[in-house]
Amino acid sequence: MREIIFDTETTGFDPKTGDRLVEIGCIELVDRRETGQTFHAYFNPERDMPAAAEAVHGLSIQFLSDKPLFAERIDELMAFLGDAPLIAHNAVFDFGFVNAELARAGRPALDMARMCCTVQMARKLHPGAKHSLDALCTRYGIDRSHRVKHGALLDAELLAHLYIEMTGGRQIGLGLASSAAGSAAASPPSPVAARGHDRPFREPRPHMASAADLARHAAFVAGLNQPLWLDTV
Repeated sequence: MREIIFDTETTGFDPKTGDRLVEIGCIELVDRRETGQTFHAYFNPERDMPAAAEAVHGLSIQFLSDKPLFAERIDELMAFLGDAPLIAHNAVFDFGFVNAELARAGRPALDMARMCCTVQMARKLHPGAKHSLDALCTRYGIDRSHRVKHGALLDAELLAHLYIEMTGGRQIGLGLASSAAGSAAASPPSPVAARGHDRPFREPRPHMASAADLARHAAFVAGLNQPLWLDTV
């Protein structure tokens, strides 16, 4: 199953009031594993960059002024997204900005049915806890020490690790059935491989008490001096 983890950076909180998308980062997962395929782009927002937004992601208008417009890279982005489910943290926010840019370019909006929100997932898994990306990375032991400022591709990478952990962890891909490619790694290990070549084979030992064991136990119990359990009889 192919899925896309993505994150965006913007000039503010609301595309309806003129805020624009300035960065997008996407990570491809297949069967909950990162494939190494990514899409990353910066965009010229054609407007100023509020100081509050720049303090979050560090993207100045000087840096973005020579970057392409969103419309110039739509085809590349849509080709990468394909028809895969789209996972984001606080996904309504990210979908809102991407769809606003698509509308501005005269393109169809992303279908909201494709949306998977990891904030909503976290609320169900950990009610009452903090659900920020930082807090969840701490909860799941995901290293975020290199995250000094927000960045779309960096945050998408962290979210990919988080999503994998929230949906069962790395072990979800470990099955005993053979893979479609017939991988030998998916087959159960042989008894020799499992115990190692340097260990001698020993037959399984029986664990049921023999008649002689039961007789010795009965004789031992009969010889006890005033056992406590007789007080309840």
